[in-house]
Amino acid sequence: MRNTLLDPYEHIPRDVVVTANDYPAGSVFPSHAHQRGQFAFAARGAISVCTPHVRWLVPPQRACWIPAGIAHEMTMIGPVSMLNSFVAVDAAQAAGLPADCCVCAVSPLLQQLFEAAIDVPAMYEADGHAGKLMSLLLAELAAMPQLSLHAPLPTEPRLAGVCNRLFAAPSVKTDLDAVAAGAGMSRRSFTRLFREQTGVSFAAWRLQVCMLAAIARLSAGASVTRVALDLGYASPSAFTAAFHRVLGAAPGAYLERPH
Repeated sequence: MRNTLLDPYEHIPRDVVVTANDYPAGSVFPSHAHQRGQFAFAARGAISVCTPHVRWLVPPQRACWIPAGIAHEMTMIGPVSMLNSFVAVDAAQAAGLPADCCVCAVSPLLQQLFEAAIDVPAMYEADGHAGKLMSLLLAELAAMPQLSLHAPLPTEPRLAGVCNRLFAAPSVKTDLDAVAAGAGMSRRSFTRLFREQTGVSFAAWRLQVCMLAAIARLSAGASVTRVALDLGYASPSAFTAAFHRVLGAAPGAYLERPH
């Protein structure tokens, strides 16, 4: 299901505008860009965000910051309730929001501010109570810690093909030698070029992609056992240990954790 309607708040003369929308599973917003920064909070469900150079995964109760002007595609993983803060460029810079895309934690305070802000009209009184609420929300947005929930995308065609195939069928068993041979490269040339293009080793990238896939599938209701086996782990306990090592919590606790 593809959506083409974007939130029509680009030219509202206010620093921050908050919207709330529900989307069915599989909804897709094709590549587009906003004139404002977008802080997209996945109150329910997970969101996949793809920019020209990186894929991001936004688990439930986390958010993605996308600065103004950056082209991105969004895909809803399961039914999604999304709360968006659209932030004017000057206000984003003044608040110290990042210049690049990132996935962020969302504090309990920020969640409460979102809930209050969705009832504020777009043309609120900037000097009144609503303006102070939005100022606090903006300050809290800028204070959110970034999370490592992305996988960089190489631009070299052979490497891009490898990565797209692994995104389609992620597995910790994907063999480096076989991948290099399939790309028509020696192991040494492949590993060197892959690190140059992505900044990480192929093994680290493969693990990250598997963890992103795990979060997406668990968020959509798959069992730990099913996800573990699908990703090539020998047992659910081996998968859980790897998940904890990378993300700092067991799968169930991670998805329930608000921040």
